Amino acid sequence: MASVLDRTAAASALLELMQASHTATLEEIPALIADRVAEVGIYDTAVFVVDIRETVLRQLTGKGRDAGSGGQEFTVQGSLPGQAYQRVDLLAEPATGDAPDGRRRWWVAVTDGVERLGVLRADTDADDEPTRRSLRDLASMTALLLLSKRSFSDSYARRVRTEPMNVAAEMQWNLTPPPAYAGHSATVGAVMEPAYQVGGDAFDYAVAGSVLHLGIFDAMGHDTTAGITANVAVAACRNARRHGASLAESSELVEQVLLEQFEGRRYVTGILADLDMDTGRLTWINRGHHLPIVIRDNRWTTELACPPAGPMGTALGLPVTECTEHLQPGDRVLLYTDGVIEARDARGRQFGRSRFADFVKRHHSGRHTVHETLRRLMAAVMDHHGGKLDDDATVLLSEWRGSHQDELTP
Repeated sequence: MASVLDRTAAASALLELMQASHTATLEEIPALIADRVAEVGIYDTAVFVVDIRETVLRQLTGKGRDAGSGGQEFTVQGSLPGQAYQRVDLLAEPATGDAPDGRRRWWVAVTDGVERLGVLRADTDADDEPTRRSLRDLASMTALLLLSKRSFSDSYARRVRTEPMNVAAEMQWNLTPPPAYAGHSATVGAVMEPAYQVGGDAFDYAVAGSVLHLGIFDAMGHDTTAGITANVAVAACRNARRHGASLAESSELVEQVLLEQFEGRRYVTGILADLDMDTGRLTWINRGHHLPIVIRDNRWTTELACPPAGPMGTALGLPVTECTEHLQPGDRVLLYTDGVIEARDARGRQFGRSRFADFVKRHHSGRHTVHETLRRLMAAVMDHHGGKLDDDATVLLSEWRGSHQDELTP
């Protein structure tokens, strides 16, 4: 008879793991997890992190330059670990799996809120609800441990890359917030391509009280200078916002800083927006960018109109108009750059705005999370353009759930 996992002992092991992790390096995390939880009946654990493009799950072994020497890899598409990742779920291997006789092998998504970091593998003797809850608890702790180490770990950065990255992309990935967020009745998801060669695209979001700040930026050009321009624009916007500036004032400060630095030779288009997460009131300004798209009831698609001011850095002197829209619970707001809709197939046909919105509606109709929808969207855009984009393509998707806070996470 399979032994029952002691939930109290498992919880105590997680506390000990947290305490021991404070002075541990990323390389020490896999063994630290395995040692602590084996004592309570969770065996042969292994941590797998997802690459930047979310195509492959790569094991962290703690060895080598990328902390993954000798580790296994699984594709996100077409593998059981990949299914657990896509569905943000806990899945058991069939009885014929690799676990020792009498044990069950599990794969569980490793997430922080709704940001998906990878998957955890573990074997247990029992297959009951306390065991499943303990595995989910362990996956949550694993996420926190990874997050506490990744910002200063070159090993982690190497492990989540599958090809060389240019300098502009290096700047952008270090500039942007995490690609997923959930809290206070709202979720956010973002994706950027080409992930390793991105030039002047950037996205930003932040939370202050009940306000969710959103921003998307598209700098002129596709080189390192475009990346620098986008970095300056985002930093200037954040600086203004954190000093209490309005959306219009923030964009004007961005323009001022860009003019000081580039004397009109470089500019940035963008949308800046504030979402009141208590009421659903969306306020935004348009600085020469594609207009936001709202998807309502998963049926209606509306492009939000707002008089455009000039791109930031051009000193055109056009008035900056703040526009508003009252969202309904379940509304999704899409901010995007031109690389998404202008990707062309071999016959020169664009991916297009309608196909873009329809893709989101089809794939996010209760079947997939915001973040899985965006992963599939960008794969479709890349495939449409023959696997390699000529322009940067970025999407920032936010969803307002109203009072349905319990629906934020899978």
